[in-house]
Amino acid sequence: MDYGIDGNTALVTASSSGLGNASAKALAREGADVVINGRSDDRLDEAVADVRTLADGDVLGVRGDLTDAGDIEELVDETVAEFGGIDHLVTNAGGPPSGSFMETDDEDWYDAFDLLVMSVVRLVREAAPYLREDGGGTIVTIASRSVKEAIPSLVLSNSVRMGVIGLEKTLSKELAPEVRSNAVLPAPHETSRQRELIEAAVERGEYDSYEQGLDEKGEINPLGRIGDPMELGDTVAFLSSENSSFLNGIAVPVDGGQGASNL
Repeated sequence: MDYGIDGNTALVTASSSGLGNASAKALAREGADVVINGRSDDRLDEAVADVRTLADGDVLGVRGDLTDAGDIEELVDETVAEFGGIDHLVTNAGGPPSGSFMETDDEDWYDAFDLLVMSVVRLVREAAPYLREDGGGTIVTIASRSVKEAIPSLVLSNSVRMGVIGLEKTLSKELAPEVRSNAVLPAPHETSRQRELIEAAVERGEYDSYEQGLDEKGEINPLGRIGDPMELGDTVAFLSSENSSFLNGIAVPVDGGQGASNL
């Protein structure tokens, strides 16, 4: 299937690892020029080399902290300077710390809002003029299934990510018809973060092996497994493509049916 994004430019934030990296790979495989972002130079260099192994277009790494407004401005400026514009923006950021409501102080709340909401606000503000050019583009926000169903001990993610979805829905109306805005809501996928959590549980004696831990995490899913990151990346690429041209303002659960919400 031709996604019609060959030669387009995609900026994917927090993409040196995890679901952002899988999204960058999926877009690069479809022929887009991709800008990868991360805070660590070493990890960013490794990610760029990895994505280039399957890319049909160019791949550029730009270091930057998504909680720093200046870094976000430079990230967009470097993307435009290198490729002449931006056709697709994929917003992604690391998750806030876990914890219950009574364990969470004011600073935690402000930090989570800055990371999850203000990073998207600033990215879209900087990128929107370019996304609107040449027939328009797309925004895909990687959020979490926690906006559909609150997850125990994740009060920050449960609460603050709702603001990201409200923003995405608003953008789908204010930036249309030139720009389509959608979101994906992933359940656990086998990212490096998930591998670290399982390996830590093995060390604590909760599982006999990594394979046992992976199997047990997948048992609660109707499909009997957790996701492959590229399954999420492929969904992001589809929402960025011409094949999803009538999808706008939606939030797609990518969870194997794990969620209990009817809507």
